[in-house]
Parts: sequence; structure tokens; C-alpha cells
Amino acid sequence: MTKSVELTDKLRRLIFINILISVIASSMLSTALVTALPAVIRDFQIPVTTGQWISSGYTLTMGIMMPLTAFLITRFSTRRLYIFAILLFIVGLVICMLSPNFPIMMVGRVCQASGNGILTAMAQVILLSIYPPERKGTVMGWYGLSIGAAPVIAPTLAGLIVDSHSWRLIFLAALVIMMVSLIYALCVFKDVLDTRESRFDTASFALSVLAFGGITLGIGNIGGVGDARISVILPLVVGIVTAVIFVRRQLRSDEPFLELRILKFHDYSVSVIGSMLLYFIMSGSTIILPIYVQMILGQSAVLSALVNLPGTLAMVIISPFAGKIFDKMGIKPLFLTGAIFTLVSNMAMVFISMHTSVWVVAAFNVVRYLAIGCLLTPLITWGAGGLDKSLTAHATALLASLRTVAGSIGAAVFVGIMTLAQNNAAARMGENAPIHGMNVAFIWMAVFTVAMLLLAVFGVRRQKKIPTLATDPLPPPDDEAIQ
Repeated sequence: MTKSVELTDKLRRLIFINILISVIASSMLSTALVTALPAVIRDFQIPVTTGQWISSGYTLTMGIMMPLTAFLITRFSTRRLYIFAILLFIVGLVICMLSPNFPIMMVGRVCQASGNGILTAMAQVILLSIYPPERKGTVMGWYGLSIGAAPVIAPTLAGLIVDSHSWRLIFLAALVIMMVSLIYALCVFKDVLDTRESRFDTASFALSVLAFGGITLGIGNIGGVGDARISVILPLVVGIVTAVIFVRRQLRSDEPFLELRILKFHDYSVSVIGSMLLYFIMSGSTIILPIYVQMILGQSAVLSALVNLPGTLAMVIISPFAGKIFDKMGIKPLFLTGAIFTLVSNMAMVFISMHTSVWVVAAFNVVRYLAIGCLLTPLITWGAGGLDKSLTAHATALLASLRTVAGSIGAAVFVGIMTLAQNNAAARMGENAPIHGMNVAFIWMAVFTVAMLLLAVFGVRRQKKIPTLATDPLPPPDDEAIQ
């Protein structure tokens, strides 16, 4: 077992800055490509249901990679693994920037997602491990700000690039930032997490790939075929069967590839479900909004970015405050507020029409992003940060993996719902069919938001001690009280 270096405030600060630089580049790509999606679809002459895999395929790959990060983080030195992830991300950027067709671009997106999956999991484990409990909420709040800082600028920048040059330059901008992060990491990053010798469970990793990939691919194909064809049924069956086998294997193993028994802890399991619902709902709206502005209203990519700008700015502003509120008051007020804001924004989008001003839609989007600011990092901090330090890598890997796959499924499901509703209403509603399809998609988002609100009301409890699997397999009832 290898011990980490001694932590000082200066080292914490340097590592935190390095993490922020990396997060800015990855966050920039997530929102910039949403704005550029219609242009990519036109250039490669592909349907919307295929083009959305630029985003959902990216998040699917991250979901597949994240279970692996629990092993990687505990097996390899922090500095070496972090630098490797940055390099892998850079390779993906170069491939996408030079891609001649959609399949090659997807190879680059897979490389980016693999690198970003490691970086994201490592960032959360590192920050939750190197800071004391009373500072975790505040630090994760500033981390949440960094996740939102790039999206404030990226959509507008991407819109300008798409309208005046080419979407390929978006990858060049991210490449410059990631090169800065690489040089910074080579100079300041240290081994701050403990490592130990462990055996790589190849069978478990293969099962996790088939499980996450099969389920997400099967659901993603629903939007393309619209019925129960082999492209839907086969991946779903493979995914569900292998998921059951994977879970049984982990629960029976003395040294599991991914420690699933942490789901026994009430607070952690609620944070996982809440995060999955949040990503499931928000990924659908994130994909649909630029399609609405550019392909339904026929407006420019720049306007699409500007509609999104106030919302992302609101998230940036609220994230640090949400972290401070968490440190002082816990998760419940944030959870309730975020769920209510999400429900209000989704219900409002149900009533928009072709004549609704895009700035009204932008105002609804502000409410949606305020919800993200209230929930994104506080749920992680509450769920994973409340466990024993030895479980942090597994907790963040499992939570990040499940919520990322949920986001990928959400994007595919809601685009599919929008497409099906539009096609069914085409003969009856004519040119209003596309906006009807979007309204129906937001109705279903609101339905799932009600489930998230009920979880916030009835699921949040106070945990007075830090649980560990070895000494406290289930939190005792006496230590739980309704918050």
C-alpha cells in the first residue's frame, strides 16, 4: 500500500486550481456541442436521432468508464493517472477536430469521454478526500461553479464559431485549455490519495460494459425505430441480464470491482436516485432547447447560445452559495428548492407555442439552471462525502456512473418522445407538429420531476455518524431523524 503525500493548504489550493482548469475544458465541450449539434447534423447529413449520440454517446462512454475508475484510483498513483486522463482527452480532441465523417468523430468522442470519465471521478474523490468535513460543501460549491463557468461562455462562443467558421474550431479552443492543464499538472500535481495492490477483475469490467452499454443503447434506439425491433430488444435484454449477473458477482466478492453494498446506506442511496433523476430530466431539455431554437424556429446558432446564456450564468452564481447553504443547513432545503424549480420550468415549457418569444423560453431556462445549481454538487457532497474515506472512490464512481448513464438515457428518451409525438401529429397539426412534439416531451419531464420532488420530501434524513461497511453495515435507527 502506498501512502499519499502530506497535505498542506498550499498543495490543496494548487491541486484545486488544476482540477478547475481541466473541468473548464470538459464542461466547455458539453455545452458547446449542444449548440453546434444542428450544424454537425447538416455537415454529416445524419438524422437528429443519430446526431444526438454525439452527446448521449459521450455520456454513455463516461458511464461505462466510471466503474473502472474506482479500481484505477485505488491502484495507480494520483499524479500518473491524472496526467494519463488529460492525454487521452487531448487525443480525442485532435481526432474530432480532424474527423472526416460521423463514425470517426464518435471515436474521438469516445476518447474524450474516457479521459473525462477518469478526470471527473478523480476530481470528486480528491476534493472530498483532501478537505475536512466542515469545508467540503463550500469547496464542492466552487467546483460546481467551475462546471458552470465554461458553459456561460461556451454556447455563445460556439454559436459565433458555427455561424462564421466551423464547429471544428470548438475542439481547438478546448485543446488549448487542456494543454494548459497538462503543463500545470506536470508541475504541481502530487500523489494525494492512498493506493494499494489489487487484482483487476476483467470479468466484472466486461459485465459492466455490457450492462451499461446494452441498456442505454437499447433505449436510445427506441427514438430511431419507434417500435420493438431487434435493435431495441436485443441490447436491452443483454444489458439487463448482464446487469443482474454483475450485481450478484459484486455482492459475493470479497474484493468487488465496484462496491455496491454502499447502497445500503440510506443517505447515499437517496443521493444516487436524486442525481439520476436530475440528469435524466436535464439531459433531455439540454438537447431539445437548441433543436427548438435552430430547427423549429429557424434561428441562428448564436441566438440559441444566447437563450441558454442567462441560465448558465444563474447556475454559476448560485453554486458557491449552495455549497455554503449545504455546510450550514444540510441537503433538504436545497433538494426541495431544486425539485420545485425543475417542476416549474418543465410545466412552463409545456405551454409555449410558435409565437412565444425566445426570451420567455430563456427565462424558463433560468429557473431550470437554478435547480441544477441547487442540486448538482450538493447531492454528490451529501451522498459520497458522508461515507468513510475508504469508500469515497467507490461511492463517487458508482454515483457518477449511474447518473451519467441516466443522462444518456434521458437524452435519447426525450428526443424519441418529441420525434414520435411530432410524427403522430404531422397530418393533424401541420407546421405546428414540431412544437407539439416538444410540449409532449416536457410533459413527461414534469412527470419525472414529481418523483424527484417526492424523494426530496420523504427521502432525506439526517445521518449523525460516518458509516463504514466493516463496522456499521446499516445506519442504526437511533441515529436517524427526519431533517
